[in-house]
Amino acid sequence: MERIEFRTIEQELGVGMFPTLVPYLNDISLPDMVRTAELPFARREGKPNLAGSYAGLLGDSVRWPSRHYLGDPVLSWFGDGDTVLLGCTCGDWGCWPFTAMVTVAEDTVNWSGYRTGHRDWGYQELLPVTFDRLQYEEALRATVR
Repeated sequence: MERIEFRTIEQELGVGMFPTLVPYLNDISLPDMVRTAELPFARREGKPNLAGSYAGLLGDSVRWPSRHYLGDPVLSWFGDGDTVLLGCTCGDWGCWPFTAMVTVAEDTVNWSGYRTGHRDWGYQELLPVTFDRLQYEEALRATVR
């Protein structure tokens, strides 16, 4: 199983610095992981800087005790149960959302079905990940500010 951490990171969002919530899987930031998967697609479009250009999410609405990361999303782009995991570097999550399907079971939490809101890019390189639910919920509890 993978290990997750939700880190509060100060990020420049076009109008100043703001605390955002960024998922880290096995000590690698989700934006860095996504950048690797998106880079071939972005290069084909002649826009390599677009790959992985995500920020963490703003606001207490996604922090514990929110169930946003537990299958009850506050932010959803496609409206089919997807959960927005990352937003745009401009600070508007809907400008450039990165989503996954979050499935919660008794002992596990699974992320799969990755998509971005504005491109038809494939994310086969990003395999589904499974987390121990206890460790996952402990990581979420640590997001309380």
